[in-house]
Amino acid sequence: MSVKIYHNPRCSKSRETLKLVEQQGVGVDIIEYLKHPPTAAELQVILTKLGLKPRQLMRTKEVEYKENGLDDPALSDAELIEAMIRIPKLIERPIVLANDKAAVGRPPESVLAIL
Repeated sequence: MSVKIYHNPRCSKSRETLKLVEQQGVGVDIIEYLKHPPTAAELQVILTKLGLKPRQLMRTKEVEYKENGLDDPALSDAELIEAMIRIPKLIERPIVLANDKAAVGRPPESVLAIL
């Protein structure tokens, strides 16, 4: 099984999720998304697998969200995705992809359903 995690090593939930996945004995491809943000196409695939709209995957309480006017309901999905690429800090974390499914590790145990 191939497992990919969009990970922020400074985030406790992300670290807990990574540890939980590794305990399952599967190989994990770790992507530090703050250094290597997903592309628009990758984000679209993730959103589709999660069944979410872009704003639902955004950290709306971050200062950058309001500073960049991202709370404007008139913004398109494409504009929100572009903002997440430009400011990857706004992407909710961690995101785990496995078995052609995705899950956000909040709480970390939620990813077990896709492993």
